[in-house]
Amino acid sequence: MKTAFRFRQISSELFRVIHRPYTDVTFIGKNKKRRIVSMVVDTGADYSLLPRKDASLLGIDLAKDCTLYTTYGVGGSQTVYLYMNMKVELDTLKLTIPVGFLDSNDIPPLLGRHGFFEVMKACFENHVVYFEK
Repeated sequence: MKTAFRFRQISSELFRVIHRPYTDVTFIGKNKKRRIVSMVVDTGADYSLLPRKDASLLGIDLAKDCTLYTTYGVGGSQTVYLYMNMKVELDTLKLTIPVGFLDSNDIPPLLGRHGFFEVMKACFENHVVYFEK
């Protein structure tokens, strides 16, 4: 499998315009519903993160199905509900990965390393992210 996604041009107060590496990932929820999520490819994130609202859309009960953690980053600390067995698809690749749901809805979905970058290569070049297995 080899697939590519163009970076997205985003407005920035600091730089006027910034280019971010986004990719589309299909999530298959506990309720079997499929949801395509555009995610920022974040090689610095240990695992993937979604906003809280996506948990209910995917049939995930944060209190019953997840383990509660605290995560720390540039913005300080936040509560994370970690769901260990999320089924996802990227192009033809099918995986089961851990996904954290932040206790907030105002964050962009992040595609982190765990579960993805152990089985595939990512290359960032000329405002395109390439994935290869």
